[in-house]
Amino acid sequence: MIKILIVEDEEPIANLIRMNLVKAGYQCEIASDGELAADAISERSFDLILLDIMLPKLNGYEVLEYAKSVDTPVIFLTAMGETGQKVKGLRLGAEDYIAKPFEIAELLARVETVLRRCKKTDRQLRFLNIDIDTDSRTVLQDGHPVDLTTKEYELLLLFLRNKNRALYRETIYENVWGGEYSGTGRTVDLHVQRLKKKLGLEEHIVAIYKVGYRLVC
Repeated sequence: MIKILIVEDEEPIANLIRMNLVKAGYQCEIASDGELAADAISERSFDLILLDIMLPKLNGYEVLEYAKSVDTPVIFLTAMGETGQKVKGLRLGAEDYIAKPFEIAELLARVETVLRRCKKTDRQLRFLNIDIDTDSRTVLQDGHPVDLTTKEYELLLLFLRNKNRALYRETIYENVWGGEYSGTGRTVDLHVQRLKKKLGLEEHIVAIYKVGYRLVC
């Protein structure tokens, strides 16, 4: 299971992030200051660190150095949204930067993008009678190969990594097609319908009126 360290000194924010990441299938640990974060990074292995900048004891830039020493990717989470702070964080080696306040859907999408880019994603996924090997990009149902297009495969991964979560069409489009959703056209809907039919998921991928879709377990 993917392990994520949340370094955030505001307890309500840290707990909210952890709750949503756990729902998405990640294992999470919270560090409330920079020294605790540095100790955790030194003692345990993480696949990703979500890191605030303004922290007690050690700031986020200092904690970033610990993360770099063990080659763990970092996404900065901070209220400091100025361009200069963003550029500094990225130049120091952060993979991404999200300014508070942020939408949980955006956070989950960026987490998935960074994990995929850094090859930290789970290699094996399973849902009902469907098995996915992300290394070989193969999909088996009852042990038999299922022929999915590239977009159908990416769509399936997005649903599996966001089980029971409502996904806006904008979020689906941006994650699978990599562009900005125009709000017109039926690209998302048509691909979802084909995926449901190929895998017999009509009862599990449900439409949400004026929103998008949700994979129901």
